[in-house]
Amino acid sequence: MNLDIFPEEIRQHIIPKPEGNLVYRCLGCSAEFSIEKLLYVCPDCNQVLLIHDKNEAALAKHSGATWQKIFDFRKMLKIPALKGIYRYHEFIGSCIPLSSILYLGEGHTPIVEASPNLKGKTGLNFFYKNDGQNPSASFKDRGMASALSSIKYLIDQDLVSDVIAVCASTGDTSAAAALYASYLRPLIKSAVLLPHKKVTSQQLSQPLGSGARVFEIPGVFDDCMKIVEHLSSQYPVVLLNSKNAWRILGQESYSYEIAQDFDWDMTDKAVVVPIGNAGNISAVMNGFLKFHKAGIIKQLPKIIGVQSEHADPVYQYYLEPDENKRCFKPVNTRPSVAQAAMIGNPVSMPRVIEIAKQYNKESCRKNVFFIQVTEQSIMDWQLTANQNGHITCTQGGECLAGLVRAKALGIVTKSETAILDATAHAIKFSEFQDLYFKKQIPDSYGIQSDPGYINLPDLISPDNPDLVPSQEKRLEKADFQRFVQEISGKIAKKLNL
Repeated sequence: MNLDIFPEEIRQHIIPKPEGNLVYRCLGCSAEFSIEKLLYVCPDCNQVLLIHDKNEAALAKHSGATWQKIFDFRKMLKIPALKGIYRYHEFIGSCIPLSSILYLGEGHTPIVEASPNLKGKTGLNFFYKNDGQNPSASFKDRGMASALSSIKYLIDQDLVSDVIAVCASTGDTSAAAALYASYLRPLIKSAVLLPHKKVTSQQLSQPLGSGARVFEIPGVFDDCMKIVEHLSSQYPVVLLNSKNAWRILGQESYSYEIAQDFDWDMTDKAVVVPIGNAGNISAVMNGFLKFHKAGIIKQLPKIIGVQSEHADPVYQYYLEPDENKRCFKPVNTRPSVAQAAMIGNPVSMPRVIEIAKQYNKESCRKNVFFIQVTEQSIMDWQLTANQNGHITCTQGGECLAGLVRAKALGIVTKSETAILDATAHAIKFSEFQDLYFKKQIPDSYGIQSDPGYINLPDLISPDNPDLVPSQEKRLEKADFQRFVQEISGKIAKKLNL
């Protein structure tokens, strides 16, 4: 692309250079470690890490308005490495050269305004951000693009080789990890651990299709996570769960895209996300904080984290109003249709605590909220959304249920605009819809099928069995005309035509 078409004052900044000085920083003891090592927890205190740019002061070389202009004009580039989450290179992987960046089409997912009918049902103005339109059909691709680009960076510098990447998953993480690792084959091999019979068949098929080694483990996600943590501590493998700080870094792009899509105006905005392993809500808050500090946005939006009553450790933690008395306790999960959020001991809980505290402080008010919703409301609101023009998974249903609950509690008002996270494509969780329509959801979920939502196909056949066409036996012209007329008549009657 001819860079001469860009405004002169930003021309030299449109294509970023690897200038950052990134380190792992411990959330517990603040120790710092080189990113040239495979590291997931602090070697000194075993606390989780975040990636910090020691050159972050250099971001102040541009005003917030200049950064806005850089990102807006960068949208015009056709360089693959800058088409996805690395449009915001200086805020995500500032030390990584473009040649090491892995891009499979992730990021910049559409923000779709709620249909008038759906707005009427909720009494609120809101949008869905459809992260199910990422390559593996979930938001996890944001973190994987970052994590695998960091590994490619180490490979390109001959710092690691023969990489085996592992992750625990409720489905979406494994699909993303397997897809991105397979793109770098044979440099990287992947293995995923799934809780046996706790993921949908669609989600199981994804890592298998990408060629990953898939291991099903008795128990729930938290049990798989402990095994992955043990593997990464004892063997030279790359951990790709959100304990990996690069995952959090990539998922911050969600915030940056929202800010850009709303023309950098976050006034009276509320962002609603499911909590799950707590990595995404940590990333969303951290991303907005970075943009606020750089002056790119003037206001921090309200953050609302949502959990099902069947997996609500973060919600339970914040029930105590006095932060000095709060004590985190993992919970035993119960079956949830929001499978990706069915986690009782989120590894990013320390990140949530620290970043939420900072977020409220920077907002000069309480600006982070946690909501608990029922399984019934999750399923009913997901179906309501999808029957009103949206493509949302059960986690997206959880967000909509959370938004409605937040309105009832006075946390959001009609004057605000909400952006809801549809974390994955609805097809991934279509089994729950099928069970709901057939009134076969197990009792342990605590969901009753409302006839108003049930939608099943009608089989329309001719009265005369000799008029049934098939691939093997085509009807003669006269019989086929009778078949068409009879079936058309029956459908017309059903439709009251």
